[in-house]
Amino acid sequence: MNLRFIDWIWQVRGSLPLAPAQSGCDAFDRLDPLFSQPGTSHERTFDRLTFAKKNQAAQDKMSIFDGGVLLIEKAAGGAVLRYRLTSRALLFCFLAPLLFLGIAQLTLFTGSLEKPKSDAAKAAEAKKAAAKDATPPMNPIDKALGAPAPEKPGKKAADEARGRDKKPTATPAYVFAAIFAALYVVGRILEDWLIRRLFRKRLQGL
Repeated sequence: MNLRFIDWIWQVRGSLPLAPAQSGCDAFDRLDPLFSQPGTSHERTFDRLTFAKKNQAAQDKMSIFDGGVLLIEKAAGGAVLRYRLTSRALLFCFLAPLLFLGIAQLTLFTGSLEKPKSDAAKAAEAKKAAAKDATPPMNPIDKALGAPAPEKPGKKAADEARGRDKKPTATPAYVFAAIFAALYVVGRILEDWLIRRLFRKRLQGL
């Protein structure tokens, strides 16, 4: 299977033209502070820079990326910086909705296996609960002292019966799936734009 057709899910690719007189060494010199952060290791040649991050700090401007490759290539209009960056966070946000959708389907399937009670059975349970609801009379002394009326014996049983009859819902799973899907879409677009802007500013010495 050719991963190039799906690696866009967790990889960010792009390119930036270098200034006409800018060399590969000068470009990497300007980008070097980005790869000198705690938890970051990198190897560099004249036209290639490879990096990897482990336990990167949140203050790291490239903390969302776990590794990648930057290349300086010659093009018709001049030298170009091309980059390919990998992010496990993007992959997680992409897979999380699929996981929650699977949980939702499993919840619905489990609920469909539970046979609903017949009307006759429900009526019998209601009659039985009503029979238990006969509240014993209060003692006159307790009543005079303002003591609260005793709770109906069948109330707790009726509440438990309603709880058993309640079907499992897949709504929470759908909500989490929607949240992670939104996080992925926003993050995928935003991180692409942010890293491009960061590299451009560094190359221009800003």
